Amino acid sequence: MRPSHPIRGSEITSESAYLNRRDVLQLAAAGGMALAAPSFAWAATGLAAKPGGYDPKEEITPEADATSYNNFYEFGTGKADPAAKSGDFNPRPWSIKVDGLVGKPTEFDLDALMALGLEERIYRMRCVEAWSMVIPWIGFPLSALIDKVEPLGSAKYVAFETIVRPEEMPGQRGIFQPLDWPYVEGLRLDEARHKLTILAMGMYGKTLPNQNGAPIRLVTPWKYGFKGIKSIVRITLTEEQPASTWNRLAPGEYGFYANVNPAVNHPRWSQAMENRIGGGGFFGSNERPTLPFNGYGDEVASLYAGMDLKANF
Repeated sequence: MRPSHPIRGSEITSESAYLNRRDVLQLAAAGGMALAAPSFAWAATGLAAKPGGYDPKEEITPEADATSYNNFYEFGTGKADPAAKSGDFNPRPWSIKVDGLVGKPTEFDLDALMALGLEERIYRMRCVEAWSMVIPWIGFPLSALIDKVEPLGSAKYVAFETIVRPEEMPGQRGIFQPLDWPYVEGLRLDEARHKLTILAMGMYGKTLPNQNGAPIRLVTPWKYGFKGIKSIVRITLTEEQPASTWNRLAPGEYGFYANVNPAVNHPRWSQAMENRIGGGGFFGSNERPTLPFNGYGDEVASLYAGMDLKANF
């Protein structure tokens, strides 16, 4: 994957804008502005995103498709449920606790997370149900957050946990639940520190919509979509491999690694082809071959050297 154009001086956030960001946020709060609303652009915070260096040079999925066709079971199991049922969710104020095998356990608010340095990265994203999108994410490298807490030498994995708010998330209410809450996920530490791995806080030049994981979610573009845990509240560094929700529920269908591999079929469908959402149609109209590691093999294949990628799926 070739780097995108070099960063121009005009694209770098000025020191004055950076120092004034708290004033902007405080004024927005005082005026009742909903910071999570799609109309609130990143430029308004003085933290406009820089190009991040990853662009597959493919047509970007229309924003309307990327924000209306989602998996987010906390709001319902249908693809339209997250957009239709997430209006009562309040993603601010918010903080993420980072703990476990670290020298400096810390709780970060959104202001501190944005200050880690936002970038825009355009990534292919593929869902295990054989559909894909190309999305311009705004976020920062997860490695920047990990470095802040000084991981211990014994840390080998990173565990993630999402919010539980049944009063705001209708998918978490009721007697019969599709999943155990909270939703949890995990990565190996080297995967978490890889330059492709980001924590996204926005998309399409705007703050992250509720249905896409507001206010902050994981993005690992070489893995299937269920690895992209949303609305994260806790990150824990561990020595043992952590649990992940779908792997725990159906280990024969959803592996811990979840690397996109067209040679490994889901028990109920083939993974050899995918349908690109948007651009004139849905299933069948935009079918194309699935790429190993979702097309990021040159970047990430070395992480799995010597592993059996059919056994470790």
